[in-house]
Amino acid sequence: QVQLVESGGGLVQAGGSLRLSCLASGRTFRTYVMGWFRQAPGKEREFVAYVNRNGGSTYYADPVKGRFTISRDNSKNTVYLQMNNLGPEDTAVYVCAAGSILTWDRKGYVYWGQGTQVTVSS
Repeated sequence: QVQLVESGGGLVQAGGSLRLSCLASGRTFRTYVMGWFRQAPGKEREFVAYVNRNGGSTYYADPVKGRFTISRDNSKNTVYLQMNNLGPEDTAVYVCAAGSILTWDRKGYVYWGQGTQVTVSS
């Protein structure tokens, strides 16, 4: 069992930056692929980015490519999402997830956090 707790969300103006963190419980963090997803009001949850077990491989959804960076620190059981040049379209609840395969499909993730709200004002 893995518990995930996100932090770092908030209100930011367009063009600003935020860094999200996701702290995982347990000793098996390094065995999981970690992903970030987001869900805007009235929309389905969508993939944002994933990172492989050792942090050496990442993948991004097209809308965030070049602006967001996912990383992980296995010594701290934490995955990060650095978000730059934010726009109102990035407003959503951001959720981290742990899974066993490298995939953008949310069905590939087993454990989910509760999420942290990111609001970008124009």
